[in-house]
Amino acid sequence: MTGPGPTGPGGPPTAPGPVGKWWLGARPRTLPAAVVPVVVGTAVAHFRHRLSEVVVHPFSSAAGAGYHAVTGGPGPAYASTVTLHLPVHGPKVNAWWCALGALVVALAIQIGTNYANDYSDGIRGTDDARVGPVRLTATGLASPGAVKRAAFCAFGVAGVVGLGLAWATSWWILLVGAACLLAGWFYTGGPRPYGYAGLGEVFVFVFFGLVATVGTFYVQTLRLNVGQVWVAAVMVGLLATALLLANNLRDIATDRVTGKRTLAVRVGRRAGGWCYVGCVGLPFAGVLVWALLAVAGSIPAAWPAALLLPLLALPLAVPPVRLALGDAESRALLPVLAATGRLQLAFGALLAVALWATLPPSVVFG
Repeated sequence: MTGPGPTGPGGPPTAPGPVGKWWLGARPRTLPAAVVPVVVGTAVAHFRHRLSEVVVHPFSSAAGAGYHAVTGGPGPAYASTVTLHLPVHGPKVNAWWCALGALVVALAIQIGTNYANDYSDGIRGTDDARVGPVRLTATGLASPGAVKRAAFCAFGVAGVVGLGLAWATSWWILLVGAACLLAGWFYTGGPRPYGYAGLGEVFVFVFFGLVATVGTFYVQTLRLNVGQVWVAAVMVGLLATALLLANNLRDIATDRVTGKRTLAVRVGRRAGGWCYVGCVGLPFAGVLVWALLAVAGSIPAAWPAALLLPLLALPLAVPPVRLALGDAESRALLPVLAATGRLQLAFGALLAVALWATLPPSVVFG
């Protein structure tokens, strides 16, 4: 059996080293799915912390119209300006260490899920005829037991750090964390893995979109009822789902043979390509609508035009979308996964910057 590593010049593929194989098994191209929600959730948390500074302009005793001290236009007369710091999000926690903890948890769950998937698919024989990146169990680079232990170690790291976050914020976070770990294991593990039933995309959207983004926001603000974070979480979740679709579109032929009924297998190559395009295109459409609402004054934004920043990532979507809509199959779709990861990182970073830049410096009451 030839090794699965990179090909040397003029020679056969070479096996990765003892550290390199575990790095490849962690599937680094999928890690943006863990990083982006934490970055975006932290940006929205910064939004809420900035809103805690409220500028209040008390009315003067004089009645009638006067000069507005903030806008410079007509308005009620004010006698003075007082700056208050009001905790609009409840008790503050140490936002930055909580953000770092959320990042560690997200990465550990992503890596643990990848190892668990490697183990479960490997012992089922699903990865025996792979066309994608290296798999440790199927290629014999690591024993099934070692891969399983690696998955549990990663989940253990997530559990320990999550325990610290729960202690600093709320103990119900432990229930959310337990659900994430169980979902990561039973994606392809257990007697009835839901990834084999075409529900993998639902898992990714919920846990690597909604839960990761809103959870990151919560551990920094102790709030859930903020519309901006849910809108951002949907965008993040759609791009994370596109990452999984890129993987499953490539593996349609082998998954069909091994009985793995992913969404791409169920709907077919053409419809699966359109599902991918939808997951990539909807976040850009959402950003455009969000920016237009900000310009119209329907949502608070200091610089509404800054919300258009994520559109700068649109050129990165063109190559993978063309491949997804074309007739390419199997190995010809390998570039889609890497391109989707780059797109997700770029979009997430630009979305975070946009949220950071458009924060209103104060809320004015008159």
